[in-house]
Amino acid sequence: MARNSCYTYFVITGSFDPDEATSLLGLTPEKSHRIGDKRPNGTEYDFAAWAFGRCDEYTPYVSEMMEKTVAPLIPKIELLGKLREENEVTFYLEIVPTIYAGNSNPCLAPSMAIIDFCHATRTEIDIDMYVHNSLAGCQ
Repeated sequence: MARNSCYTYFVITGSFDPDEATSLLGLTPEKSHRIGDKRPNGTEYDFAAWAFGRCDEYTPYVSEMMEKTVAPLIPKIELLGKLREENEVTFYLEIVPTIYAGNSNPCLAPSMAIIDFCHATRTEIDIDMYVHNSLAGCQ
């Protein structure tokens, strides 16, 4: 039987230079791209992105994963605010669970620490959930 999984990460999107975000925050992203960079399919990105803090150490209490993702960013709250003030950007805490029928459901509720971080930085929480049913496949 397939097992549930999940990963979380923080991403900045918008009109900005990802290298400047890296320099300002003193953190190295796992992925980044600029406006005009080519996608694998050959089209160009019309927004820049800077992704950091991917956690895929699954636990049914996904708030623990969220906390691992944002822990290095908590001391950077003022710098994130500066980045947001000087650029047209949006911050997201991405949560991507994959759930299989017959497994216990994960708890996706953020902790107060996550809510406080998101409020302080104006970070949106985005959940991209994939649910698999043994009869119907992916829904």
